[in-house]
Order: sequence, then structure tokens, then C-alpha cells
Amino acid sequence: MRAFRSLLVLAAVPAALAFKSQDFKTCSQSGFCRRGRALSARASESPSWRSPYSVDASSIALSSDQASFIAAVKSSIYPDVKFSLDVRIHDDGVVRVRMDEVDGLRKHYDEAASWALLDEPKVSQQVQWKVGKDGVSAVYGAKKDVEVKVAFEPLKVTLLRNGKEQVVLNNRGLLHMEHFRTKESVAKGKEGIAVPEEGLDIDDDAQVVLGAHPRTAWFEGEQEDSWWEETFNSFTDPKPRGPESLSVDIDFPNHGHVYGIPQHATRLDLPTTTGENAHYSDPYRLYNADVFEYLADSTTSLYGSIPFMHAHSADSTVAIFNAVGSDTFIDIGHPTAKSSTSHWISETGILDVFIFPGPTPADVFAQYTRLTGTPALPAHWALGYHQCRWNYVSSDDVRTVQKRFDEEDIPVDVFWLDIEYSEEHKYFIWDRKHFPDPVDMIKDVEAIGRHMVVIVDPHLKRTNDYPVYKQATELGILVKKGDGTTDYEGWCWSGSSAWVDFFNPGSWDWWKSLFKTESQGEQWSWVDSTVDTGIWNDMNEPSIFNGPEISMPRENIHYGGWEHRDLHNINGMLFHNLTSQAAMARTDPPKRPFVLTRSFYAGSQRFGAMWTGDNLGTWEHMAVGVKMVLANNIAGFSFAGSDVGGFFGNPEPEMLVRWYGVGIFSPFFRAHAHIDTKRREPFLLDEPYKGIVRDMLRLRYAMLPVWYTAFREASVTGLPVVRPHFVVFPQDENGFSLDDQFFVGGSGLLVKPVTRKGATEETVYLPAEDQVYYDYFNDYAYRSTSSKGKEITVSAELHQIPLFIRGGSIIPTRERPRRSSPLMKRDPFTLRVALSSDGSARGELYLDDGETFSHQQGQFVWREFAAEKPTKKSKGVRISSRDLAAQKPAEAVDHVALTTYDSSNAFAKDIADVRVEKIVVLGLPAKPSSVTIESGKELRWTYTPGVASSDKKGGTASVLVIRDPKLAITGDWSILVQA
Repeated sequence: MRAFRSLLVLAAVPAALAFKSQDFKTCSQSGFCRRGRALSARASESPSWRSPYSVDASSIALSSDQASFIAAVKSSIYPDVKFSLDVRIHDDGVVRVRMDEVDGLRKHYDEAASWALLDEPKVSQQVQWKVGKDGVSAVYGAKKDVEVKVAFEPLKVTLLRNGKEQVVLNNRGLLHMEHFRTKESVAKGKEGIAVPEEGLDIDDDAQVVLGAHPRTAWFEGEQEDSWWEETFNSFTDPKPRGPESLSVDIDFPNHGHVYGIPQHATRLDLPTTTGENAHYSDPYRLYNADVFEYLADSTTSLYGSIPFMHAHSADSTVAIFNAVGSDTFIDIGHPTAKSSTSHWISETGILDVFIFPGPTPADVFAQYTRLTGTPALPAHWALGYHQCRWNYVSSDDVRTVQKRFDEEDIPVDVFWLDIEYSEEHKYFIWDRKHFPDPVDMIKDVEAIGRHMVVIVDPHLKRTNDYPVYKQATELGILVKKGDGTTDYEGWCWSGSSAWVDFFNPGSWDWWKSLFKTESQGEQWSWVDSTVDTGIWNDMNEPSIFNGPEISMPRENIHYGGWEHRDLHNINGMLFHNLTSQAAMARTDPPKRPFVLTRSFYAGSQRFGAMWTGDNLGTWEHMAVGVKMVLANNIAGFSFAGSDVGGFFGNPEPEMLVRWYGVGIFSPFFRAHAHIDTKRREPFLLDEPYKGIVRDMLRLRYAMLPVWYTAFREASVTGLPVVRPHFVVFPQDENGFSLDDQFFVGGSGLLVKPVTRKGATEETVYLPAEDQVYYDYFNDYAYRSTSSKGKEITVSAELHQIPLFIRGGSIIPTRERPRRSSPLMKRDPFTLRVALSSDGSARGELYLDDGETFSHQQGQFVWREFAAEKPTKKSKGVRISSRDLAAQKPAEAVDHVALTTYDSSNAFAKDIADVRVEKIVVLGLPAKPSSVTIESGKELRWTYTPGVASSDKKGGTASVLVIRDPKLAITGDWSILVQA
């Protein structure tokens, strides 16, 4: 199967066969990053350094309502170059700062935000800017505790809360927007100009010629470092526009931890890249790239880029979103334990920074996702187990794999096909020799509620017998070479390939039409598919085997005349976006699409799922995958996961079992493997490994109500589906760097996946709170304290996963094993009521049809379960269910404004017979005297008293089991436990 691939790429792209650091640029190999870092070095070495940028106070122009202002910015280095500053505060307190060159030789790329944002944000009408002698300021917020100051000279933007600096732009004077110039003007300006010995001691009245002033040489450097051309390996990057990079320092003077900026294989709490004790020597890079077999600890840029960074302290959380789409390097420092610095260096673009004032993590998530969108609510089946490899080789192979899952009673929801399904890698076109009956094959999978996902990559084989390429050529929607007229040709799996320019609006309707499953006459459509087939978008960085850094030449031209260098990091998101729209357009009314992407940008969370790419089957990659998924979750992209088992390699049974323990607690859960690996479907394992994995998968399926409810919350509030410690306990400093354990949504489930070879026990950190944590499997109760957190050591044999229910939580599950999740739709529920230290608990359950958008018309069920003491001194508990949607209709679903909710909607009626079959109460302080429905009907129950440990610091909790109360999951009811 791979013979074709080997012949195709062996000579051109040996880099695609394994990770080679020399195939990807470091900062020192990138001209614009060298320039930016050199500027930072000169600044730090000079005690008298100050930014040359200042606001012309006489130019301040307030809007008519005084809610925003624009001003002219001048540079003492280049006084003839004009810049504009635009500062505004949104309705929710987010501050937007934009600066661009005015009347330059050409435009800087200014469209990155328009692709990421849902809509143009509304400017607050409650804020009024005041112009003073030294700057402009505004005070706002419900408590009038937030202030924004824009200093005139030098230009500096500061966000404060209660007088304390939170975020500062240009704090260290590293702001620099390289203006457009010509070679001729630079050459002319250099004639006869002497550089003084002291670069700072310059007569400001001296004659200034662009590129010639002594201060210029000191500020920008004495050499033209890759201004007009740059060479890397065998590739030459022509730069007819000259230097145009953007550098800005964004500091957090009172926040000692920074997180975010995925995608990197590193810790969640980002290590430093500057200073004597720097963890890394190179900055973090954001440049979407196909990094084959990437390192498990590196600042190397990977497949996606989200320029969104949190800064956190025990006092507050703030964040920034730097709306730039070009290659970007980010240095991070910690001058003190309580402060953080960042220096952003981008190849092109304008300054367009959003400052999120918080002050809590939840506030930041809400502020960010109001701008870029919340994660899409996925189809319910997409939260099940996905089975993939490169490649299932035939229709019979797919049917056999499905049969083996059923024979071993192992649940699975989705089977995947990689690139070998297609004829000569012409996507949409089936290889009829091996897949003679694609629609019948897909329908065989769908017959028992399962789905198939088929890959569609962005490269189009350049041959006129491929209708997709032929139509794209005729429409003139392909990416062009640097001349702006010739279609670009590169090499990928298809051989000689072309790429659709999805920035061109002319491509949009055409691309959506390709996925139609009915004939459209001369217009080609994918009739050999079904409307329920999911789509996998890979290689969309874009990956180009014979291109610089395995990608597209930066001088290529996109719609609007923009170079690829301007929008590289956004490119993959548009492919994902349009494919998602195409999948929805297959039916009317539309169904929720499932589209997996490898490349992404801010806003990609609106369109589907992502995975962390070509990981290795190593313990290090297993562990860092957990951290990477958490990083994506706090960057707004919750539907994330890593390949279970590792894409490369042949993991031993212990490693594979542990990886399934990671996978069942990942929002996106897929096993995937390289074509050269041995088959490793779970049914192939020997015992006891097969039985352990089966039990793990059943646990995932039992907990699907928890996952689906967490996704509903993420789709409305932006809160991540998996939450690191600092999100849930923002004031517990001992947990700020924790990234190997996390909480699942707001459920109260705390999990620590085991990622160490040979482990038989694990250490788990319990938060600083006066609370009890129950072991999910054996009901042992551990108690934390409010004064400080507590580490506990728990058993973690191969069949065990450290999993706890936080006291005060109610967990809804479905315990009956099924072959796939759609077969569970009418199954009864079990409620686990984990009483808190004060004897109370609550939980939520969200249900809808799991497929359509009918929930946006109120077709859903959203329940709240509560447990509380009947009286203050009672040792009993009242457990109740109420309609949460009726109480909070406006908070029920995203993208719609429900004003009322009908609890008897069609979906609720359809599942009216779904019941609660068991209630388990943990931590009841005494044996009940009676258990009744509020009406007085006695229920069947058993009670097992708790057993204290010898040290009195914990012990097995008491367990009350209420059997089959025959209560509707959709109904209001109450159970009274007297004790």
C-alpha cells in the first residue's frame, strides 16, 4: 500500500519520514525573530532605553459618545512614518488595542481578527475616556474598579484593577511595527551618515532619512537582516515587500503563571525561555506545521496556533488574544515569582490585541468565547469510542473489525478510513478494487447506530480525470504562486497537487456542494457516501512535502493579494470551517456535523474536534498528551484528544492499557495507528488486558451523560470540558502548576490518569478546601482541609484509575453495557449522590436528540438534582429533581435566546418513560429509618455503614442504595431519607 507513497516522496521529502529539527526554523534561523530578539537584547542592556513610539496628544479624537478614541502615533526613529492607534472597550469590559501604519507604501495584513471573531464586538456606551496631560484613561466596571490608561510618551497601555497593574503593553518598550520601505529609499538614506559611538546620545534635531538616522541603526540594527530575501536549507524566500514584522511586549506584573498559546508539547504552566534559568533556549513558536514524530518536550510549533494567553495569580486571572495570523515567536520570562513577561514577534500583521480583564477564569472564558465563539455542541455519538488506523484496507476489513468488536462485547461508535480508501489519493473517489461497495459498507456500520468517518485532505491531485481538481481549476479558485497568476504546484500524498484558496469566497458554495450525496448533474457530488458520514480534515497546515518547512512557500498569493505568510496560521481553520458547513448542508434541516481537524486557529472550536497529531507510542507522549489537551481546553478548543496508543510504534500491553485509561477521560477519544504498526484493536489483546480495556470503555460509555452535560455547559459558557486545577480552584496556589490531574466539566469528577510505566500507586493532590473526596470505585472517603491542599497516595494497579467524586456532587450515569451509544437512548439512569461535608450535593443532566439542532428550538431536557438536609439538625437528606431549563431558559443553549421553555416539548415527551433505576448516596451520617417518595410511598433500599480508618483521617463512606424508585428522569420529584 505504501509503495506508491515511497516512490512519490522518497527523493523530495525525506523530512516527512521522521522528525528532524533541521527541517523547521528556530528563532535564530528566522530573520524577523532575530530582529525582534536583538531589539529586546539592546533594550535590556541599556538602562536609558525607552520606546520611540508616542501618542500625538493633539490628535486625540474621541467618538461622539466618548466610548472609544483614535490617535496618531509617531516614532522618534522614523518621524516621517505615520501610525494610528485605536482603543475601545467592549460591553463586557474587554479592551481592544489596534495600531497600524497610515499612508504607507502598502497595507499590513489586518484581517486575522475577522476570521476568528463571531461578529464585530459592541463598544460599551457606559465608558467615557478622559484626556489628561500625560495620557487618556477610563474607569469602568460594576464596582468602578477597572481602569485603562494609555500613556502618551512613550506609548503604553495598562489595565489595572483596584489600582494594581494587570496587563501592560509596551511596558519594556519593545513595540515595533516595521514600516514599509523600498530598497532604493534605504540605499539612499545610508549615504554619508555616520553612526555615533553612543547609540542613545543622539541629537534629535539631526537630519533624518528613513533607514539612515544613527538612532535607527541603534534601534533596528546596523544590518539589513533578511529584509528582502531569506534562505533556509535549500529554499529561498523572496520578500518584495521588505521588512514588515511586528514586535510587542505584553507583561503581567502581578501574575506569576501563564498558560495557553497551544499547540506545543510542554507543560501547562508555560516554562520560561529567557533569563539565566530559562527552561528552553528558543521561544515558543506559533506556525502551523506538519511535525512528524514531534518531540515530547519542546517549544517547536505544531499543527495549530491559538495566540491566546492566560495569566494567573491567587488574586485574579487575566488574558490576552493577539489577533495575528503569521509566523509568531513568543518569549516568556518570570522576573520574579509573582510576575510574568511575554514578547511576541510576528512576521507580518497589525497590532490587534484584546485584553480580557477577568477577574476569574470563568470570566476570562466567557469574555474570550463571546469574541471567538464557544465550542460547538457535538453529536452525542461523537463522544463515544473511535477506532482508526492507517488504514483499514477494504470493505471486508471494516466489516470484520466491526464483527470482532461485537463478538468481544466491546463498545465502539465510529470506524475511520484513512487516505488509502481513495483511488490514487483523489479524495471522494473510492478505490473500487478494495472498496467495491462503499455505501453498503457504510450502511452496514450505521445499521446498529454506528458511524463512519472518512478522510478528505486539502491537496487536489493535478489531473483532469479528477473532477474536483478540474472544477477548481475552471473556477479559478486555486492558490497562486508568487506571480499572482500561475496556480501553485506542490507535492503531497496525491503526487503533483494543487490547493483550493478558501479565502476566496468563490470557493465556498462549490466546496459545500461536493459533499452532497445526491446527483447534481454536471456538478460533481459525493454520491458514494451518506449524510451521516463524518469527515476528517488532515494535512491542512498545509502540509506540502517539497515545500519550505514541509509547508507552502510564503510568497504564494491568496485572494485579495495577500501573501501566504500573512495568513498561514488561519489557513487550516478555513478548510475545517467550510467542511463543517458542507457536512451540515447535506440535509435539510441540517444535522450536527462531525469534522476532525489537525490544523486550527482561534475560533476553530466552533467547527468540530481536533487531535494532537502524529504522537509516538511512548510514556512521555502519553503524559504530555494530557497537558496538550488541557492547553487546548483553556484556549477555547475543548473537543480535543491525542491518539490512544500513539500514532507511531507498537506499545506493549501495559502501555496500551494505560493509554486507554487516558483516552476515556479525553473529550475526543480515538485510537489510531500508523500503517507500519501492528494491529492493536482492543479485541486483539490477551487477558487480562482485554478485559481491563473493555471495562474502561464501558466506564466511558456509562459516563456519557456527564460528558454530554459538560459539553452543553462549554457550548453556552465557554468553560472547558476538562479543567485544570487553577480553573476550578483559582486561589489554591499549590495547584497552579498541576497538569497531570483535572476535573471533568462541573461534574465534580477528579481524575489522575496513570502515565508511568510500572506504576502501582499514584499521588493525587486534593484542593485546599474543607471537603470530602470519594474514591469512585471503592467509596473510600478522603478529607482535605481549608488551610492547605493535601496529597494522598492511592492504589493504581493496571486495572485502576485514580478517580474521585468531590463531595457535594451528583453524578448521572447509564450503567447498562451497549454496543454503541445510540442504543443507550432509552436506558435508565443511576444517580451517585456524594454528600459534602455539610450534607448537601447537586448535579446536572442535559439531554437532547443528540443529532439535530432542534435543541435550539427548545427540544431538550435540562435537569438539576439536589440533596439537602430536611432540617438543620437532621442526619437525613432530601433528594430532588427540578426542571433547570424552566428556571434558566436564557442559559440553556447557545446561539439562541430562549425566553421560555416548555417542559412538555416533543423530545421530553419522547423520553418520558426513561427512569431513574438506582440512587446511591455516599456519606450519610446515620442509618435511615425510612426512605420514601415525598408522597409517602416507601422505597426499597439497603444501607452499608461507613468504616473509619485507624488514623481517623478517612475511611470507607457509608453507602445507601435506593433501588428502582421508578421516577421519570424528566419529572419533578423528591425523595425523603429520614435518619
